[in-house]
Amino acid sequence: MTIKKIAIITSGGDAPGMNACIRSICLSCESEGIEVVGYRSGYIGLLKKESIPLHTSLVQNLLQRGGTILHSARCEKFRKDQYVKQAAKNLDDEEIDGLIVIGGNGSFKGAQKLQYYWDKPVIGVPGTIDNDIAGTDYTIGYHTAIQTAVESLDKVRDTAEAFERIFLVDVMGREAGFIALNSAISSGADHVVLPETFTSAAEEVMKILDKLSKRRLHHKNSSHIIVVTENIWPGGLNILQQSLEKETGVDVRILTLGHVQRGGSPVWQDRLLATKLGTHAVHEMIKGKKGVMAGIKAAIPVSIAFDQIDSESKKLNPFSMQMLESLMLLG
Repeated sequence: MTIKKIAIITSGGDAPGMNACIRSICLSCESEGIEVVGYRSGYIGLLKKESIPLHTSLVQNLLQRGGTILHSARCEKFRKDQYVKQAAKNLDDEEIDGLIVIGGNGSFKGAQKLQYYWDKPVIGVPGTIDNDIAGTDYTIGYHTAIQTAVESLDKVRDTAEAFERIFLVDVMGREAGFIALNSAISSGADHVVLPETFTSAAEEVMKILDKLSKRRLHHKNSSHIIVVTENIWPGGLNILQQSLEKETGVDVRILTLGHVQRGGSPVWQDRLLATKLGTHAVHEMIKGKKGVMAGIKAAIPVSIAFDQIDSESKKLNPFSMQMLESLMLLG
């Protein structure tokens, strides 16, 4: 099959580097004589036929821009087969020869369903700050999210030291602790609460109190920074705040980083990753690949089938987990 026209969507949560990936796809297509269009707001735009031409003049300064010029959204309708079939028809109506989906796990589930009903290639590119997609070492936006978290943790350490406070810092990650783990290690945090190791609130409070008492033996009247993965604490972080204030008599504050982790100019790692994966996706599509994700393994682009991604869960780096306790014991 000859590829003459490719479409792009960005779907789900936005991630720094999505624009860089769009740029890479467009430039790679231009060198191959392939036309490119983008659908606005992910699968919603695909259902509404809201496409725009993506010329190189439009994407030439996208490498450093955060967000996505195509906008992004979650589409509940795409859970139903009738709408997936409609999307396939819309693509055929606009004479699209292949679709590249930049997004996370939910977006890839939609891409996998679309590939079932559409005979032309669908290729995914992992774009999510959570880094929770199996089959690829990193996802676009992950490194920038860590950098943002680390910068915030460094700054809050200053005010924590000034008042000898405990800070609970809520970071994104959904059900994966990649951002929490690596931002905690990189900022010298005193404890980190991860979904992969969390058992109960009572047990976690005991761990925190034990670490605080040991740290005070070496650093009297010091501050304490505790990184917590979002939505993990039963009842919310204010419950943990109250427990720690009662047990320690120390002022405890909560800092929720929230969506600031999704924004900003992508760091160089995400720019390079987005450029590699966008180019790889185009080349794989030209070769006839379909129903795969363009991922990265040991700095080399690879292709992984959607059904393989769906059947695996991504694990935290075992070495990082092993060194966590010794690093956080004495500070």
